[in-house]
Amino acid sequence: MKMSDIKEMPSVELQTKARELRQELFSLNLQKSIGTLEKSHRIGQVRKDIARVETTLSDKKKQDTSV
Repeated sequence: MKMSDIKEMPSVELQTKARELRQELFSLNLQKSIGTLEKSHRIGQVRKDIARVETTLSDKKKQDTSV
């Protein structure tokens, strides 16, 4: 996911996206522990996407409280 795409999303959609990404990360970690994970690089991508979404949510909350 690109940061420009994330910044355009409303807060509600970002929260939903963060929840989906966390579920995907859980699934990937489970696959890794079982030994069935094919694309191990995907874990790092999902973690970075979660960080991007959380950062954007935090920024939006700060903007809402400062107004």
